[in-house]
Parts: sequence; C-alpha cells; structure tokens
Amino acid sequence: MLFSMTSTLKRLLSSGLMAAALSAGLLGHASAESASRQYTVQAPDGVVLSVQETGDPQGPPVILVHGLLGSHLSWQEQLSAPELQSMRLISFDLRGHGQSSSPSGPLPYTEGRRWAEDLQAVIQASGAQHPVMVGWSLGAAVISNYLAVHGDTSVGGVVYVGGVIELKEALIVPHPEVYRDMTSTDLRTRLDAERVFLRLCFEQAPDAATFQRLQANAAMASFDMQKSVHRMSVEAASGLQRLRKPMLQIYGERDALVNAKASAERALQLNPSIQTLFYADAGHAPFVEASQRFNKDLATFVRKVQPSR
Repeated sequence: MLFSMTSTLKRLLSSGLMAAALSAGLLGHASAESASRQYTVQAPDGVVLSVQETGDPQGPPVILVHGLLGSHLSWQEQLSAPELQSMRLISFDLRGHGQSSSPSGPLPYTEGRRWAEDLQAVIQASGAQHPVMVGWSLGAAVISNYLAVHGDTSVGGVVYVGGVIELKEALIVPHPEVYRDMTSTDLRTRLDAERVFLRLCFEQAPDAATFQRLQANAAMASFDMQKSVHRMSVEAASGLQRLRKPMLQIYGERDALVNAKASAERALQLNPSIQTLFYADAGHAPFVEASQRFNKDLATFVRKVQPSR
C-alpha cells in the first residue's frame, strides 16, 4: 500500500494533472518552477534523477541539495527570489525523493558513495563549471561524500545550512519515537510522524499552504530510503579535510533536529577555514525561516568565490 501510494503520487506529478494542481494552488508560488528547464540524469547505478534549472543560464552556477523528505520544492524561497535570478540555480531531487527514482533495498541508501555519484552526475550533465554547492541537512552529508570521493577540483565553493556533519548521537537531537514511526508500516502512523518531523524543521513555521505542500512532498519519499538512510555512510572527515575552496556553514540557533553548535564545532575541527554564521531566531531551515537574510548571505558568498561572473 505504501509503495502504491508513492507510485501514484509520482504519476500524478508527471502527468497532465499537475496543471490542475497548480491552478488549485496545491504547489503554492511556483512561478519560478514553471519557467525552469527540467531534465533527467542517470546515476552510475541506474537511478534516474530529476533536475531543474532556473535563473540566468550564463550566471554563476549554484547547485541546491535538499534534505531528508524534501525535493527541489524545498528551495522555493531561493528559486523564486529576484535577488538570486542572476545566478544559474540548479536543483535536483535526491534518490528516493520527489520525482527521482526510488531503488529498492537498503544498499542504494546506506552506501554514501552512491549519493556522491548522484551529485557528480548532475554536475557533469549540467555542464556547471565550478558551482557553489549548497546542502541542507542531509544534503550536506551528500556533499561531504562527494568531496571525499571527487575532491574540490570541480567546485567553486560550499555552503552547508543546518548541515548534518556526521550521523552521530552527539550531533543529532534525539527524537526516537518520531524516527521509529516514520518507518512504520501503518500508513497513518507514518504520515503523522512525517508531519511531526517537518514541524521540527522550523522554529518559525511557514504559511499553511507551504507546509501542506512540503508535507505532501514528504509522503512521496521512498519507504526503503526512510528505513535505511540513518545508516548512510558519511565521509565528513575525509571530505571536509580535502576541501581547500571557500566554505560557509549556517545554522539556526533554535535547530530542533541537529545540534547546531556541536555540528559547527565538529566541522571546524575538520576544516578550521570554514566561515560560520548562526541565525538567532531560526530553526533547522534558515533558508526558509530567514530567507531574505539567507539569500543575501548566499549571494555575497557566490560573488566572493566567483568574482569574475
């Protein structure tokens, strides 16, 4: 039942019914999405990744990597931001999320290198030259794995926001009941847990339409992925130590999912050159809760690392 619901939702999203959903306001302010270029990329293990682009095709490339239970829709406040439209904004749905394919079994999700190769496939297919890679939550772990495998030669800079540095108890706020219920075979229990998880992402909750959209998006996530991802290998020690390009990490001081200060300190232990910002009134999603400040900080960082653009 869980798998059939996910498949049905994905068929709806790729069919003509999307137009009806947009007109009904189900996806909220999606003007930037409607104008974007969309295509697919195949990862080395066969996973098909859904990629979206918006902004200036000739602008400095920025690759946005969402977190657990998200998709490219997580980045609406950036994709639709006028102040970022001079950039080439590239987003994609992680494996097991959104409109990307969902392989079965645990290995496609526990082997961190596979997530790294997904990102590499997007960089290669898009032709992005020295992109700034922005990773939210689990997306930061994906970038760490990429750096561990591929280094920073093809990278312009890195931004972590609410970043998962390592999947260790000291760095993750415990919510055992929530994570247990997110892998329940009882559909109601699972959906209720996903709603609680999403609410924990925000100190300042987004408007009702945005939250409902994100909740529907979370329901699309692969059940196998949710059961397995907590065992994903994260090579932060290798990845961040190899990084010589500029890096910025941003955390909300009121983060209820990641131990912000401990995570920031661990990243600095691995790479003392990292610049760190804390947003006092934000939770796990500063790019949503304080989007104007985040967009300004991101634009400043991109200009600094790619001044010739």
